[in-house]
Amino acid sequence: MAPKKRLFSYFCAFLCCSVPLLLPAARGAEPAAPAHESLAKVPPASIVIGFVGGFVHDDDIRHVPVQLSHRLRQEYPAGVWIKTFENHHLRDAYRTVLQKLDTNQDGFLSDEEKKNARIILYGHSWGASTAVTMARELQQEQIPVLLTVQVDSVQRKGQNDAVIPPNVAEAVNFYQPYGLIHGRAKITAADPSRTQILGNYLFDYRKEPVVCHETTWYVRLLSKTHMESECDPHIWSRVEAMIRQRLSANANTAAFVPPPSQ
Repeated sequence: MAPKKRLFSYFCAFLCCSVPLLLPAARGAEPAAPAHESLAKVPPASIVIGFVGGFVHDDDIRHVPVQLSHRLRQEYPAGVWIKTFENHHLRDAYRTVLQKLDTNQDGFLSDEEKKNARIILYGHSWGASTAVTMARELQQEQIPVLLTVQVDSVQRKGQNDAVIPPNVAEAVNFYQPYGLIHGRAKITAADPSRTQILGNYLFDYRKEPVVCHETTWYVRLLSKTHMESECDPHIWSRVEAMIRQRLSANANTAAFVPPPSQ
């Protein structure tokens, strides 16, 4: 990609992901969580990390990945650690995970502490690319990952969001193909015997558009469909269901329900 075109693409990513709403950011507030009959039981060292796209703040609840983190945190008040990070804060997220896995706080991860890790990583746009990179960093320490979820993944410079490392048990990719900024259409496993690719699922917003409330005119002009993937309730309800399944006591037998064909 030519330097000018790449710069313009990054500028569009900034516009569509960092300032998509007209209202001022309401950072840190808790959105209402749905009622549940009972809290899920999870084993120790369960970690769910989401990475937001563009230059979105990690606590800006106008964005669906942050809202998902808040909802999960309300349902799982203990036994699981859940947080969103900005996609350029990979090192902070990585260090935090190592600290959380160090259950005896001796500054060293034993084979047992690594083996007991139950980590789920998800993200949108650059955040999806960072989620895969995070999994690859954990692979270097032989730390397993239960699941990676990519939503309209846009590869960041120096990263590889196309190949899932072998420490990941399952991976899924949701994408839309239109606009200057659009998601990766296919992910593959570095080792298919160790990683199951649950699917590469196309969402066609030209056929079935999604309304993103309060988006700015320049987002609608430059990257409308990419923004639709960030606020699409059909995608994110499935992402949430997949995370809940794998945090449940029956995670090993829970079946993935793919989205309907578009």
